[in-house]
Amino acid sequence: MPTELDRLRAKLSAFARHPMHDPVPSPGGERKTGLGPADLDRFLEGGLGRGALHEIFAAGPLDAGAAAGFAAALTRRVLDDASAEKNGTDKTVVWVRQAFVNVEAGSLYGPGLAGLGLDPADLVLVEAKDPLGVLKAGLEAARCSALGAVVIEPWGAPKVLDFTASRRLALAASEAGTTVLLLRLQAEPQQSAAETRWRVAAGPSRPLAANAPGAAAFTIELLRHRTGPAGRRWHLEWDHGQCLFTQPARRAPLPRPVVSLPQRGSHPAPLPAERTRTGT
Repeated sequence: MPTELDRLRAKLSAFARHPMHDPVPSPGGERKTGLGPADLDRFLEGGLGRGALHEIFAAGPLDAGAAAGFAAALTRRVLDDASAEKNGTDKTVVWVRQAFVNVEAGSLYGPGLAGLGLDPADLVLVEAKDPLGVLKAGLEAARCSALGAVVIEPWGAPKVLDFTASRRLALAASEAGTTVLLLRLQAEPQQSAAETRWRVAAGPSRPLAANAPGAAAFTIELLRHRTGPAGRRWHLEWDHGQCLFTQPARRAPLPRPVVSLPQRGSHPAPLPAERTRTGT
């Protein structure tokens, strides 16, 4: 009986045989994908490096959806440049996840991915029962230059996902020119070969008219940047129409000082000024 890895290899072989999927060398050396905000792209020295390994950590147990959404949005940004570089052919994304993630964090939701600009029809979803299977399938996908991007999603902090494993993924991504996102849930950052490492939390979303749900919002922190500084934090919103991140405008300051309100209850009314008694 063919295993899930065998079926994945067959699919990847079919992609690789396509004559328009030949790797295209980058004329300027390292390839970058701009994320949107000028401040963020400038800090990343032009944007997110393509053909590299990047790690995305959920800030807490309740931020698993935000981390997955951020990974999907990054994938959508990468696909635009990869598709333009290879004549519109690199739209396929392989998402490898451990089956236990479905139990703890829920399954991937097609309409939600579409809302972030990632067409579910272009997604090849691979599920493995254990972390070793996830890494094996992810490595096979990372070696395929015909793909637009690869997302690898194990659960927790398995021992097999050590520095050596991350190094293999980084080398495969570099050689094939495939961008690989390692999505980490219920795990803490440790030494790895990733080019960038992010911590993602759900951000406050601004409601639209009639109190309709606002754009997806993320609070992201850059924990590691192999070629530059790190330690910065941004609050971003996802613009579905343009498929890029934006920074919400800061609220304008109030025109004059106001009295601060108490945390609980209503503010007491000011007492009238005592009148000066004269002639008594």
